[in-house]
Amino acid sequence: MELALLSYVGIMSLILCAFMYIDKKRAIKREWRIAEKTLFILAIFGGAAGGVLGMYLFRHKTQHNTFAFGFPLITAVQIYLIVRLIA
Repeated sequence: MELALLSYVGIMSLILCAFMYIDKKRAIKREWRIAEKTLFILAIFGGAAGGVLGMYLFRHKTQHNTFAFGFPLITAVQIYLIVRLIA
């Protein structure tokens, strides 16, 4: 079960990190963007760590308080829950 849970979180994190990269590139080109709601849904469903990584790796949405505080908070909750489930 632990491996499945960690794999799921890892995959969701990679997906959200990729979405942050795609959204950053689209923002630079002034193209259609990924909805913020979509990014938060992916974060809530396990990808928050990838969202934090993508925020700082691609310097994207770091000035938005909802992301700058929201993604790390969701990540902390998810880490806590994972540790509680595995231990």
